[in-house]
Amino acid sequence: MAINVNTVYTTVLSILNKEQRGYLTPFEFNNVANQVQLDIFEKFFEDYNQYIRMPQTDVEFASRMDHVMEEFQVFETSANASNTPTTNIYTQPSDLHRFGSASWNKGTNSPPIEILTNKVYNQIKLSDLTQPSDNLPVAKYNKNQLTVFPDSTPYASSDVTFNYIRKPNDVVWGYGVNPTLGNYVWDGTPGFALTPVIPSTGSVNFEISGSQQTEVILEILKYSGIIIRDPQIVQAASQELAQEEVNSKR
Repeated sequence: MAINVNTVYTTVLSILNKEQRGYLTPFEFNNVANQVQLDIFEKFFEDYNQYIRMPQTDVEFASRMDHVMEEFQVFETSANASNTPTTNIYTQPSDLHRFGSASWNKGTNSPPIEILTNKVYNQIKLSDLTQPSDNLPVAKYNKNQLTVFPDSTPYASSDVTFNYIRKPNDVVWGYGVNPTLGNYVWDGTPGFALTPVIPSTGSVNFEISGSQQTEVILEILKYSGIIIRDPQIVQAASQELAQEEVNSKR
């Protein structure tokens, strides 16, 4: 289950207010929350690379590697590429975070596209036996683009499907301003009827799972200490995060 954005924001404000440390505006919170989500999201891949080299347990539900894999598998998706119809250069989807594979939809059963370096591609062109075809497509991957072979005109964006891990959606705490008291009111509040909603897109929850909620709150508190210039908040949150990291590796 995703993490409720209002739960996180109100918890952070409660801690800051309890300690009389200052205030984090919705604008500041949204910026920090997005950075924190991306930091934790990227850490999933680092943890996975570490756990995959460690001895694995046979106990169900106890595999750290499987747990981390479940965290980022939520973001696995596929989408067609975009291209200029007259070229074989396909641009990857804008929300791509980690490239997985690509398939060529002109061949039988949409065969996978083999990604080659320039050197290897130049070598396979030397022989008629290794020429790219619709059933054996190849590509060069450079600057977020695939240059696909064979020369199979006309080209269309539907020719190439990217399989990848997408970026998390931006976190948003949406709100309206109470005209009487001037306070911010979360747009998910029952009976909410304030206009305009800021931002107009409204609230968007964290997409990482609820098991990360404690780390999300601590990381936001750490950034909050920098924003309100309170080194004690930064130090306390950093210590808690370091202890959580130690505990997770035991």
